[in-house]
Amino acid sequence: MTRICGVGDNVVDRYLETGLMYPGGSAVNVAVHARRLGASAGYVGILGDDEAATHVLKSLLDEGVDVSRVRHEAHPNSFADVTLDPDGNRVFGEFVPPVGRLELDEDDLAYLRGSDWLHTGHSSFTLSEVPTLGSLAPVVFDFSYKSLEWAAPVLPHVTAAFFSRGEADDEQCVALIEEVRALGPGLVVVTRGARGSVVWREGDVVHLEPAAPAAPIDTLGAGDAYLAAMLCALAEHRGLDVAAAEAAAYAATVCEHFGAFGHAVPIHQPTEEATR
Repeated sequence: MTRICGVGDNVVDRYLETGLMYPGGSAVNVAVHARRLGASAGYVGILGDDEAATHVLKSLLDEGVDVSRVRHEAHPNSFADVTLDPDGNRVFGEFVPPVGRLELDEDDLAYLRGSDWLHTGHSSFTLSEVPTLGSLAPVVFDFSYKSLEWAAPVLPHVTAAFFSRGEADDEQCVALIEEVRALGPGLVVVTRGARGSVVWREGDVVHLEPAAPAAPIDTLGAGDAYLAAMLCALAEHRGLDVAAAEAAAYAATVCEHFGAFGHAVPIHQPTEEATR
């Protein structure tokens, strides 16, 4: 069975217009979606000691994600306020980052070693840990809209690099892929939301994948869902074009519900009242 571990960030996304909050964070989202797609999934990160942290933990347990390497620290959990535009695109408001910073210990390293993929990214505050992660297993790093200059120092330690470039045309995406692949990664993906994705894997030609049809109400977490689905498909030896199509189709389904993977609970209400 494919084993994918998310390393780094968690958050609660607070939808103030509806009074609901949802568990999220890129590392958490990828672990949950990988598990839903049939992989064995784990999450390594830091949770606070408040209601939000309790809800994130409960959601991970409900989804079957291994949380044996989660830490708990005495501070409020990270959160982000989210609003949606008329097309369902998420717009972030106030963001409170995590207080703690993850430092991997020997038990973490033993736990992560030998995984098929270790996922982390720009929002996980794990840049200093990437070389160590890369010595344990293939690393997939979500750079989102970060520049190539920002990404360059860690790219030699990364096996799969994901970038977001919503406004880039095909030629610009291919140019970015060429620059990134020269620095080490064997898989480079540029996602563009409703405009599809451009993907390359060592040994394959660049592939352009259109977005799958959807009736979007909330795009939050769609990129993480795409990433998880692509990793799972490639781990099962799908061709790059098939993996990209499956990833696009799965991401489209995530756009049709609120939150990165559901599990809504009223803000500032007991988590026992959580509903999916």
